[in-house]
Amino acid sequence: MSLKIRLSRVGAKAQPSYRLVVADSRYPRDGRFIEKVGTYNPRVPHDHKERLVLKEERIRHWMGTGALPTDRVQRLLAKVGITKSPELNAQTKKDKPRAKTQERLRVAEEAAKAAAEAAAKAE
Repeated sequence: MSLKIRLSRVGAKAQPSYRLVVADSRYPRDGRFIEKVGTYNPRVPHDHKERLVLKEERIRHWMGTGALPTDRVQRLLAKVGITKSPELNAQTKKDKPRAKTQERLRVAEEAAKAAAEAAAKAE
């Protein structure tokens, strides 16, 4: 049985609120869980005390017995200092402009630099 500490959505339509729960990874997201270890309300300001409410002792207990937090939960726990922040994967080249566009940008940058140097010499 692999345990996960994850978010379970509760609340009305367009008004999300989440429970932090310990659940078997095979259970549905909003279904059965073993224990509720906190709440997360993204609709309140970041500095509000009820945005993230945790039972730190129980979270440490479950992590000690092998429960793994999901990436989002690990980020939330890292803000409080329970775990370290998850590693971000390196981006693929898909987020960069294509080769011709990069060449065009480089040429335009060189032209702008040459124009700036010419203006400096003219003064």
